[in-house]
Parts: sequence; structure tokens; C-alpha cells
Amino acid sequence: MGVFDDLVGQDRATAVLQRASAAAAEVVAGGRGAGMTHAWLFTGPPGAGRENAARAFAAALMCAQGGCGHCDQCHQVFVGSHPDLEHVRPSGLSYGIKQARELILRAAGAPTQGRWRVMLFEGGDRLTEAAANALLKAIEEPPPRTVWLLCAPSADDLLITIRSRCRVVTLVIPSTEAVAHELATRDNVPEATARFAARASQGDLDRARQLALDEGVRQRREAVLSIPATLTGVGECVTAAERLVKTAEEEATAATTTLNESETSDLRRLYGEGSTGKGLNRGLVRGGAGALKELEDRQKSRATRIKRDTLDAALLELAGFYRDVLAMQFGAPVELANDDHRFDLDRLARASTPDETLLRIEAIMQCRERLEANVNPQIAVEAMTLSLRAPR
Repeated sequence: MGVFDDLVGQDRATAVLQRASAAAAEVVAGGRGAGMTHAWLFTGPPGAGRENAARAFAAALMCAQGGCGHCDQCHQVFVGSHPDLEHVRPSGLSYGIKQARELILRAAGAPTQGRWRVMLFEGGDRLTEAAANALLKAIEEPPPRTVWLLCAPSADDLLITIRSRCRVVTLVIPSTEAVAHELATRDNVPEATARFAARASQGDLDRARQLALDEGVRQRREAVLSIPATLTGVGECVTAAERLVKTAEEEATAATTTLNESETSDLRRLYGEGSTGKGLNRGLVRGGAGALKELEDRQKSRATRIKRDTLDAALLELAGFYRDVLAMQFGAPVELANDDHRFDLDRLARASTPDETLLRIEAIMQCRERLEANVNPQIAVEAMTLSLRAPR
């Protein structure tokens, strides 16, 4: 099984990447390699698998067989231990110029194993303008056999000077049938559960896998989808908003606590805390204090990002619910992502107008924009729930 077999429903993108990996092999062999270029941009909506496609392409570039999926090169890429792969996952709210300059220095090295040096950057939309400008020269004229793989929801999320130098690979949302088949065959998920998860995730394979395999994820989804029926008064709107924000905070805390403790402990040991011997602990006093402060800032930024991402996922669940309501109001012959809540959908569809449903969806999208602009989450979500109760 090759590395591209995991790209569910991405036949067109897979064909492009396979041709490029064959051209890359020609370059390694001393040929012209038409079809291979030094910078790629993977775009597509959430759930399309941008990072999966970029990682598969990286493995194909490293593998002498073009991405066989079972050699040491492919394995090292997928577990993140390949010496010629720099995989960057911005964990905070943004990726700044200091980090960008450090990345440029790491990108300057030649491949150690004779094929390619790959810089895989997830979250290209998190680059600050200064960081993007700093990366521009490195992306425009990288060292020989260095290739940049950038990932972003849309090409418009990057500076035009960067995206104009990249070959764009656009990923699409896979069909419900394709995702359900993947869950059933790869994860041994029962057919009915696989179909439910694929439909509820709206084609997002990672989300579908969580829904199929994690009872906690299913319970949180149920809590979110129960919100429209609870918005009967102002007090209920405030309570629902508080519950959403609190859940996001709890998930962020659960996701970061253990990691934060491990990172802090490792840094303290690096600066000699707990060691014996004259002068060893001075390192912590002199250089360690600043390093600890910088680490704490990164951890806070990461926790904020996780909280925001969790809230955003809940808002998208709500938007999908009202999208289904709108489809029912118009009698559209489309698959309902939340068909398991058909009673609630039908009740709301009958009790409101399409204009009101559109206003509710608009309120959710506005809340997402406010959160991205650093508006206080409690205030932003309260304003949204009030608008969902009485759209205007």
C-alpha cells in the first residue's frame, strides 16, 4: 500500500503529486524533472486532509520507490523522525518573525541522505506579515533539493508574493461514502456507525474517526446540538454560552496540562535544576528564568489556540445544524449532516422562516470572526446565543 492510498477522495490531487514525485526522482538521478518545483501550497477546507497530503508527498520525495509506504524512509516521515524533514506545527495564535528566522536557518542545510530536504509547514495562515516576508526569500530561492510544503485553508490566507511562487494543490471534502468505507475497512468500525460518523463529520475524516471511536466526542456533539432547543429565554442563552466556553476551557486544560508539565520539567533539568555541584543551579538563575518565561508564554498561547479551536469546532457544529434546517425549509434534496436529530430539525424548520435561519447562520459566522479578532469568548458567544434565540 502506497503513501497516497490514505488520501481519501483526493484522486485529482493524488495524480498531480504522483507525477511530481516521479519528476523529483528524475532530478535526484540527474535529470530535468519537469513537473517538480521547489514550493507547494496545499489548500482546502477543514477536513480535506491538507497536512496528510503534504506528509504523503514528503514521504514520496524521500522514498526511492516514490512512496511505497513500508520502507524506513516512509516510516520515518510518518512518525516524524526523518532527518531531512522539518515538520512545523504552529501551536500558538500566530507564527512570528523570530520563529521564522530560526526556521530559515534550519532550512539552509543540505539533505543528509542524498534526496530532498523538506520543510513542511502547517498553518500557513498563522504566519504574521513580518514572518511571511522573512520566509519569502527562502521559499523563492531555496538551496538545491530543498522543497517547501505549505498548508493553509485558502491561497488567499498567504501573502500574494508567497502564493505566486508556489504550485497550488487544492484538496476537496471527500464524500460520505468514501469516509464511511475508510472507517469500516481501516478502523473496523461497524457499517452503521461508520455511516453516521461520516455523515455527521461532513466529510472530515479525522473528525469522523473521533465520532466513531470516542464516546466523549459523541457526547460533546450531542451537548452542542441540544443548544438550539434550550434558547427559550435570555437567562438560558447566557447559560448556554457559559457552558460552551467552559467546555472549551476544560478541553484546552486537559490537552495541555501534561504537556506543559513535561516541557517545564525538561527545561528546568536542561538548566541544571535539581543537580548537584557548585554553580550548576546558577544556569537556571541566569539564563533559565528568561527561557522559562518564554516557554510559559508559548504554553499560554497554545492553550488559547486550543480553546479557540474547540469553540470554533462547536460553532461549526451549530452552523451545520442550521444548514440542515434551511435545507428542510427549502425542501432541498441533500443529505442532512445531522439526520439523527431530524425531530429537532423539523420542529425548528416549521417554527421559523428561511430568513431567520440565514440570520442565525450569519450570527454564528460573526461569532467566529469575533473570536478570531480576540474578542472576549464569553461576550462573543453570549451575543451569538441571543441572536440565535431572536434573529434580527
